[in-house]
Amino acid sequence: MEIRSLADTDFDTLYEAFARAFADYEIHPGREDLRKMLRRRGFAPELSFAAFDGERIAAFTFNGIGRHDGLPTAYDTGTGTLPEYRGQGLASRIFTASIPHLQAAGIRQYLLEVLQHNPAAIAVYRKTGFEATREFDYFGQAKSAIRIPEKCPVFPHAIRPATPDTLLRHPDFLDFRPSWQNDSDSVARAGADLIGLGLYRDNELLGYCICEPASGDITQLAVAPGLRRQGIGSALFRRALETIEADAIKVINTETGCASFMRFLRSMNIPLKGRQFEMVRKL
Repeated sequence: MEIRSLADTDFDTLYEAFARAFADYEIHPGREDLRKMLRRRGFAPELSFAAFDGERIAAFTFNGIGRHDGLPTAYDTGTGTLPEYRGQGLASRIFTASIPHLQAAGIRQYLLEVLQHNPAAIAVYRKTGFEATREFDYFGQAKSAIRIPEKCPVFPHAIRPATPDTLLRHPDFLDFRPSWQNDSDSVARAGADLIGLGLYRDNELLGYCICEPASGDITQLAVAPGLRRQGIGSALFRRALETIEADAIKVINTETGCASFMRFLRSMNIPLKGRQFEMVRKL
């Protein structure tokens, strides 16, 4: 078994390994879904690694590269082991082997998210030096089951398309700092995969939504402070649903403890599906 970078590995080989590693999971991303996910999360093949059995991938870690809390950071955007190679500790071996390469590239920390109902993985991460920094909630619902309140802003307004980079000039609208896959860098990397909607009074932006129509992902939804509970968020969500092509929506990595956002989603019959830890290890 040899551990080496994925710099010279073609996308079809990566997808085949990814599909086999996650074949027993509930969700099965297609080729284009994986391509979009890797692009959005900053996948760097030269700083991603796999265990090879001959020329066949046995286990892998796809690393995204960017900045987090002002530091050059590697982000675990996908770790998997093919079924016939499980139980050999390959994921840990890949991570250990990757550290010198990440350090040589100037990476100062490693960031990941782990489901809270996976205590075995959490224990392994803690043992290797990771510390939990935040807790995230994730929500989801079939479009047909979503019930949006009829409440609408009482003042004259218009909802119109806007480039995500224009909307992201208003960080004060947010109640919490977005996670890696939803932050401004990820939005920029996603490009045309995401669309933006802004709610305006005259030319003043009062709220916005950024979403991915193909997957149903609600990336960011934010309303100006002082204008909450006036129907702005509901109006934006209603319009976003009209653009979403997927049969279901997902809202991933809202910060646990943000009670106002949880109430907003529950008011539309969008339930909590689970929780994750954000974990960091300094390199």
